[in-house]
Amino acid sequence: MHSMEYAAMEHDKAASFVKGRNVVVVGFGKTGLDISRECASVNGPEHPCTIVYRRDHWKLPDWAPWGIPLTYLYLNRFSELLVHKPGEGFMLNMLATLLSPLRWGVSKFVESYIKNKLPLAKFDMVPHHSFSKDEDTRSSLILYMPNPNNFFDALEEKSIQLKKSQSFSFYEKGICIDEDNTHIEAEIVIFATGFKGEEKLTKIFESSIFGHFISGSSRVPLYRECIHPRIPQAAVIGFSESLSNMYISEMRAKWVATLLEGVFKLPSVNEMEKDIARWDEYMKQSTGEYHYRSSIGALEIWYNDQLCKDMGMKRLRKNGPFANVFEPHGPTDYVKT
Repeated sequence: MHSMEYAAMEHDKAASFVKGRNVVVVGFGKTGLDISRECASVNGPEHPCTIVYRRDHWKLPDWAPWGIPLTYLYLNRFSELLVHKPGEGFMLNMLATLLSPLRWGVSKFVESYIKNKLPLAKFDMVPHHSFSKDEDTRSSLILYMPNPNNFFDALEEKSIQLKKSQSFSFYEKGICIDEDNTHIEAEIVIFATGFKGEEKLTKIFESSIFGHFISGSSRVPLYRECIHPRIPQAAVIGFSESLSNMYISEMRAKWVATLLEGVFKLPSVNEMEKDIARWDEYMKQSTGEYHYRSSIGALEIWYNDQLCKDMGMKRLRKNGPFANVFEPHGPTDYVKT
């Protein structure tokens, strides 16, 4: 079953559904973590829940590593100066290159805190990539792990078990791990592996041509992550991920509403596709060996600046140069037009 089916159950019904059964959860994002902990709390070590996942990602025990709020490390303009940005000029490009050692240092600073607070090495959960890689791509889906002790206690008592694998197959009593032929008995297998957003967008069009426009790319090509250049009558809100999806989606809705009011006009199809290509290149460089999803990554402020410029809003939302560069940006900074 898919995790959506499980999540649709009432709490008591879900608990009775998994009680006394061996459960395998495929996927180790936020949904997979939540489901596995629920199963472990119901069944304990007598019927352990097994999480099957492909690779490790960084998990944050709290938002203030070594006492410094993460927002000051990753959600202000200074942090974005350390990153190469789509459409940046020569000076910003040079600055990001010169400051790259600082970005590496910030990443190692956060990683050292996580390793100190969580027993990742004990359970072979130390990622092989940097924290910045996850922060850039949102590939973990779960930068924050609430109540981490509950999860690691469940690992300790073996009510949750972990198995890394690139693939598996089913057999009559459960699943078989392809790499080492390990057989895991399971009466329930829950797929917490995300959602096929591209497929859903493709199917809303009767036109096969429009469907091809959506599916004919490695990600859905949206200008400003809202408008398809060749289907400008359709706006998509919330498809591309960010760290703060709620307020970024609200900014996109405001941008679309302002477009409909005629405050600004869309560029030519060619110009929009060039801009999309620049963001594509950024995502590919950010993810490296990992498959990249549609995400604005570590550039929320840079992205919001583009929306504000289109809408005729001021890009600098705080009072004073110091605040604009070093203070974290969030929803309240974009309330006024």
